[in-house]
Amino acid sequence: MLRPRGAEEAAQLAPRRARILVPAPRPAAPDVSPASARLGLACLLLLLLLTLPARVDTSWWYIGALGARVICDNIPGLVSRQRQLCQRYPDIMRSVGEGAREWIRECQHQFRHHRWNCTTLDRDHTVFGRVMLRRVVHAITRACSQGELSVCSCDPYTRGRHHDQRGDFDWGGCSDNIHYGVRFAKAFVDAKEKRLKDARALMNLHNNRCGRTAVRRFLKLECKCHGVSGSCTLRTCWRALSDFRRTGDYLRRRYDGAVQVTATQDGANFTAARQGYRHATRTDLVYFDNSPDYCVLDKAAGSLGTAGRVCSKTSKGTDGCEIMCCGRGYDTTRVTRVTQCECKFHWCCAVRCKECRNTVDVHTCKAPKKAEWLDQT
Repeated sequence: MLRPRGAEEAAQLAPRRARILVPAPRPAAPDVSPASARLGLACLLLLLLLTLPARVDTSWWYIGALGARVICDNIPGLVSRQRQLCQRYPDIMRSVGEGAREWIRECQHQFRHHRWNCTTLDRDHTVFGRVMLRRVVHAITRACSQGELSVCSCDPYTRGRHHDQRGDFDWGGCSDNIHYGVRFAKAFVDAKEKRLKDARALMNLHNNRCGRTAVRRFLKLECKCHGVSGSCTLRTCWRALSDFRRTGDYLRRRYDGAVQVTATQDGANFTAARQGYRHATRTDLVYFDNSPDYCVLDKAAGSLGTAGRVCSKTSKGTDGCEIMCCGRGYDTTRVTRVTQCECKFHWCCAVRCKECRNTVDVHTCKAPKKAEWLDQT
């Protein structure tokens, strides 16, 4: 797994920062390169948004795109346990696909101002995408409580009376069934890593667990008061998932603080990559290798490069043209944008707006010189 280069992007002389993308599932073929073995979940999720290609990739996330009645035997890259779960629970596979599509949007939001912006090739080395696979947990959990799945429903453990800082309350309503969501996601996603049983699989399992924990972390208690004039003499409460943006923001912070590790000699645990580095805790995301700089198209590293990316001429941050374009310069195009403005409400009942035209300069990164690009492919 590779770590992010956020620090390097912000100050090109700074050391690389950990780029955490979900430890990617590994290809089944034994002759696949180490790079593909670190396939980023984020890149896999991105592909779900595209029209199905002629060749289905080695990602189980395609199951959702293919539909609930997918013939699981035709999906390459699944281990036997994953095929069994796919065939047994086709309705859950649809939730898996929906969760994947929602995650790619969250991933693109989190990295919208960075060289790597969650649009990548299927050999991307980043780690953040795989951890954000926890959106799958979120989707399955929500599908259970909304009655969309026949195998699960509301959380069966929230029954009877309970108490919190405000006093006693009765469990009621339909609590989100986080237990089932976590259990199924763990069984399905971890199946391939448990089969491999090597140091990189250990890393992937650790980061998978961190992602599942993050979803649990933001369960919230929602209550409804009962009583005269809203006196709240009796409360009925249930547990609900928070908006996934909170989980995304939290995992992004963990991503920025990822810990570089190396496997112990017996391959059963981690240790700090260098003497003096802090040791990873159960809530830390971990990585083995630094990520590429994502400046140019590099198929081996899974980088699309930044040619054509929109940048800010005035910003000194990672979205600025100097950093985003890796010092190659940028092109400026003048465009006219049409927006609605001066909207007014007219009785009854319409809102009418004028069309406003605004001419702005759009800056996009130049492509690298041809010789430089060829060196990377």
